[in-house]
Amino acid sequence: MRPIRATTAAAAAFALVTSVLPTSWAAADEDSPVAFATTVNGDPADVYAPAASDVSAALPVALLLQGANVGRSAYSAYARAVAGYGFVVVVPDHRRTIYGQSGLFPEEAQASWTLSWARDEDTRAASPLKGRIDTGSLVLLGHSFGGAAGLALTTGACAPPFCATPAVKPAELKGAAFFGTNNSPPGGSGNPPVPNTVPVALVQGTADGIAAPAAAQGTYEAIQAPPKMLVSVTGANHYGITDTQAPAGAAPDPSAQTVPQETGIRASARWSAMFLRTVLGDVWSGVWLWGVGDAVDPAVTVRYVR
Repeated sequence: MRPIRATTAAAAAFALVTSVLPTSWAAADEDSPVAFATTVNGDPADVYAPAASDVSAALPVALLLQGANVGRSAYSAYARAVAGYGFVVVVPDHRRTIYGQSGLFPEEAQASWTLSWARDEDTRAASPLKGRIDTGSLVLLGHSFGGAAGLALTTGACAPPFCATPAVKPAELKGAAFFGTNNSPPGGSGNPPVPNTVPVALVQGTADGIAAPAAAQGTYEAIQAPPKMLVSVTGANHYGITDTQAPAGAAPDPSAQTVPQETGIRASARWSAMFLRTVLGDVWSGVWLWGVGDAVDPAVTVRYVR
């Protein structure tokens, strides 16, 4: 954590950042945030984006890789919150079989598939996002298994079980922010190096009983290329970014969450989005991220290397 004295200006900056979160969703007109269903390489997917009237620049694409057996609908509030910071958030349901078990298990190839979808969607005449997508900028969001798949992709490695289909890291990939994610091997024998080629943030609930905070700390230390960030969300557990504490089909977290669900979602979305906006080159997001954010946000503590 980098302590910074909170000032009235800093508090105002925090209020400004939190105020951009959307409160209602529809695809009615240019003043309404966008939400619609689609398919990405045959996978059903949900898409979220800010209202056309809210942004003037093209929107980078954020692919959200789901946790194991956590359906895409469980991320609706988190995805909408991230989208409110200026992203097209794509949340697919990717079903496949690993180790003889069929279920929702993301893989690295989804990054390239999502870029293909984005290029098509940006030119599709009937799309509410026609001409609004920055098809040259992709960032990753991820939860648990999906975060591990994304973390592997940031290194350029095709790593089983996260690489069922041969995959390469797209040149358009610019950064990543993962929740409840680590690369700790079974038995806790130490975290192998993460030779990442894009900036990575780890967002971790302090009450996570499935992906231990200590494992996230070890992974943060193993990430080799800065900038990198570890954001600890006080009181959140493994399902701190899902709509409910018991997503259908997912393994329950034996550790109770001690903050409201909305608090975990908003804090995680805020820090993920601001990190990704910063690595995409937004100067004012960087001022908040590296300067005042930690001092004025009571929901988190932060470690980083710029």
